[in-house]
Amino acid sequence: MSEHEHHESHGSTYFKVFCALCVFTLISVVADIIHLPSKILLGAIVLAVAVAKALCVMAYFMHLKFERAWKYLLLIPTTIIALAIPISLRPDIGASYYVQDIPQLHDYPEHEAAVAHQGGHH
Repeated sequence: MSEHEHHESHGSTYFKVFCALCVFTLISVVADIIHLPSKILLGAIVLAVAVAKALCVMAYFMHLKFERAWKYLLLIPTTIIALAIPISLRPDIGASYYVQDIPQLHDYPEHEAAVAHQGGHH
C-alpha cells in the first residue's frame, strides 16, 4: 500500500466519524425540539448522545483506538478522583447547602391578603 492510499483511508475514516458526529448532534437537537414529556428521558438521550460523541472523538481524533491497552491503566487515577470529589463534598454541599424550606413561600398568603386588604396597591 502506498503512502497516498494510506492517507486516503484515514480521510474516509475521518469523514465517516464526522458524519456520525453530525447524526448524533441531529439526534440531540430533534430530541429537544419534539418536547418529550419527560425531562429525565430527554436528559438521558442527550447524555447518551454526548457520551457517544465523546467516544468517537477520543477513539479516532485522539487516536486512542490505535493505542495499546496500557491507556486503561492511566484511567484508574482519573476515575478515583472523579468519584472521590463528589463523594467527599456530599456532606458539605449536597446534604445541607440547598435548604428545602423557603421562607418566602410561607409569607406569600399573608402578603396576598395584605395586598387585597389595601385595595390592590403594593
